[in-house]
Amino acid sequence: MTIVIAIDGPSGSGKSSVSRAVARRLGLAYLDTGAMYRAATWWCRHEDVDFADEDAVARAVVAMPLEMGVDPDAPAVHVGGEDVGAAIRTTEISTAVSAVATNLAVRDELRRLQRAAIDAEKLEGFSDGRGIVAEGRDITTVVAPDADVRVLLTASEEARLARRARELHGSAGQDAVEATRDQIVRRDADDSTVSQFHVAADGVATVDSSELDFDQTVDAVLAVVAQLTAPAAKADAADA
Repeated sequence: MTIVIAIDGPSGSGKSSVSRAVARRLGLAYLDTGAMYRAATWWCRHEDVDFADEDAVARAVVAMPLEMGVDPDAPAVHVGGEDVGAAIRTTEISTAVSAVATNLAVRDELRRLQRAAIDAEKLEGFSDGRGIVAEGRDITTVVAPDADVRVLLTASEEARLARRARELHGSAGQDAVEATRDQIVRRDADDSTVSQFHVAADGVATVDSSELDFDQTVDAVLAVVAQLTAPAAKADAADA
């Protein structure tokens, strides 16, 4: 049985780490689409492209030599053969990524690449045809609206700010939270102009992790997966 799991949600909801854990538990490939937008931002900076020139940004992204690793244990990101996994997580990229992510032509190109990655895992790829967990903006509604499982992973703003502060600064104190606020609140506000990720679309299950720890959140998503794939699993067993 091949399975496609699509997970969306606001910044700091834990969708990346949870998606990787779900992929690992199920033996599936993992696609971090947010890393694709970060890589595009890094590439535009590398190529000295003016972020204000939307056409130039779009052309640069179309030409970007991007390679996305889909191993949940080592989801590497390479551009032109260079490992940019660490570089795309810097504050410099985090503060600039919305300028690229809100470019509609860029979104069209990266969505095309995302669909291609998902289709590759349906055939063979890293997962040998078992499938993929893809996470990020537009996944549940635009990129993979026909995924077997679609989840909106959400949490309160307070919980999301605290999590990201601990991740970036090692503390959820007031200063760390305020230093993180721009990356969470401002980016979500920017991205919401081109993508809907605060409210689940029809057919998308919601998992609220505000009061859950990491393992509980992973278990909650796996429970949704088990519930939604049970009929197909039974049908496959009957046909065997």
